Amino acid sequence: MFKIRAVRKEDWAQAKEIRLAALQDPLAKIAFIDQYESLVHKPDDFWRQRVAVAAEGKTIGQLIAEDAQGRWQATITLIVELPGVESFEDIPEVAQTHIVGVFVRPEARGTGLASQLLQEALNWSWQLVEPSVERVHLWVHENNVRAESAYKRAGFIRTGRSCPFPGDSSFTEYELEVTRP
Repeated sequence: MFKIRAVRKEDWAQAKEIRLAALQDPLAKIAFIDQYESLVHKPDDFWRQRVAVAAEGKTIGQLIAEDAQGRWQATITLIVELPGVESFEDIPEVAQTHIVGVFVRPEARGTGLASQLLQEALNWSWQLVEPSVERVHLWVHENNVRAESAYKRAGFIRTGRSCPFPGDSSFTEYELEVTRP
């Protein structure tokens, strides 16, 4: 039903479209740190560069899910964090993949696509050789119950770590992870 693949350099226009659609979703305020207003006027070169780095698949990867008509229905971005190198929230002890930017279009929700996409993200992470990733983690807003449920169905569990939600410290984000099998 859906084909999941890595993004290619020439996909920059579709990557731009789905990211801007994600940032206009009613849940965007609790799902993403980026805001629509900060990205909508970025030049095409910004999007070309962003997708080119993800297409290399070395330190950042992006997977997309296409329907039978070739329309992108979902996306996920994977950031490789190296041990001893400062990342978003700390300095990891092991190589890890940080999942960000998870988005499934409303018409594709409830189809199992999120589970497929998350499984492919785990596969991508476990297949990395240098570095060998030991865990995959993400952060979820306390009120993003649907997303947390999808993550738990994919095998993610809460680590016990939390932090204030960026931009509104009256809310909390929880870290979830899957460790290498």
